[in-house]
Amino acid sequence: MPAKGAPSEMEARTPAARPPGATYRRATDVVVIGCGIIGASIAWRLAGRGLSVRCLDPEPGNGATYAAAGMLAAVAESTFGERDLMRLNLKSAALWPEFAAELEAETKRPTGFRKTGTLSVAFDAGDRQQLHRLLDLQRQWDLNASEISLSEARRMEPSLGPRMAGAVWAPDDHEADPRAVHAALLAALSARDVEVVPRRAVALLSESSSAVSPATASGRVTGARDEAGETHHAGAVVVAAGWESRIVASSVPTRPVKGQVIRLDARHEPAFRLRHVVRGIVQSRPVYVVPREDGEIVVGATSEELPDDRQVTAGGLFALLRDARALLPGLDELPVVDTTARARPGSPDNAPLIGESGTPGLLLATGHYRNGILLAPLTAAAIASLCADGRVPGSVALADPARFNTVRDRRWLPVP
Repeated sequence: MPAKGAPSEMEARTPAARPPGATYRRATDVVVIGCGIIGASIAWRLAGRGLSVRCLDPEPGNGATYAAAGMLAAVAESTFGERDLMRLNLKSAALWPEFAAELEAETKRPTGFRKTGTLSVAFDAGDRQQLHRLLDLQRQWDLNASEISLSEARRMEPSLGPRMAGAVWAPDDHEADPRAVHAALLAALSARDVEVVPRRAVALLSESSSAVSPATASGRVTGARDEAGETHHAGAVVVAAGWESRIVASSVPTRPVKGQVIRLDARHEPAFRLRHVVRGIVQSRPVYVVPREDGEIVVGATSEELPDDRQVTAGGLFALLRDARALLPGLDELPVVDTTARARPGSPDNAPLIGESGTPGLLLATGHYRNGILLAPLTAAAIASLCADGRVPGSVALADPARFNTVRDRRWLPVP
């Protein structure tokens, strides 16, 4: 089974790509820097509000989006010290069914959105204690999760191995296929005449200078300059470039957090079938196994504070397969079809930055860390509201970039 959405296919499916040396004379309402799932979702929503949009990205969808497993796990991902982030995740999870349905109806392309639920399992007694601590936290926060018996867990997933110490069921956590979602978004952008320029943004433009960093800008940001030297003027610029947002806008506190994933092919192994997302704790180490409807199985969970070198390591692959097969021994028989390493965009507090940067004309939609796919609908809606209406919904107040600076006079809509 070929890897879906491989990088070699991306240029061919990028809409409205212009050759090097093209001149972009027409100003747009908004320039979006970055066209992964966050940037593309924002551009789609902006175009839906009647705004003209241009995206800058040298390889649309080939960053964190390309590696993501697509778990929409607002409940299972909840953890200590992140109650506010959990609430943000829940709000976006509630938007996913309509977001996926609208995108599929508009493009006639699949998104892989499925209401699978998430089964979390513990490998040994120590892991069961950790699973119980997380369950207690989820109950304190009124999340929909419950402990189930091991026999019930095996009934739900017969491929689970003989060694298992505990299980928790979260019926409201689902999944989507990020590569399929991104392909649908690109098709939607093309249909709405959104230009996607396959170039890297290297500088911002402002009223007071031809090329600036927002940390030194003395005037409103008025556009961006790309690596070919072309300028793209706009009424507003949205930085949605993942961890590289800090390169485009030096005041943005993003960092790379490397992750590795493996994709397996279960199409020809009828004895091995997963119906739900399986998350595991194996001797205190997290692992997840995400099934696709077409038989693809995605295995992941590595998280390393390392640069985005995009290199898959022997140790990373060994760790993933060791822990995944401890819970699902049948994985041993499946062929490996893809291995990927990419960096997620972390922030100082691991919550995203959504809204005004503090520099007029410059908006941020980055720092989503491990929840980029989950938070795409909420982020897109918030930025579209800010660009079209001049205000951000109070539902994303937690993500206000002002928490990292001294900007005041925020314009928030009341929390619904």
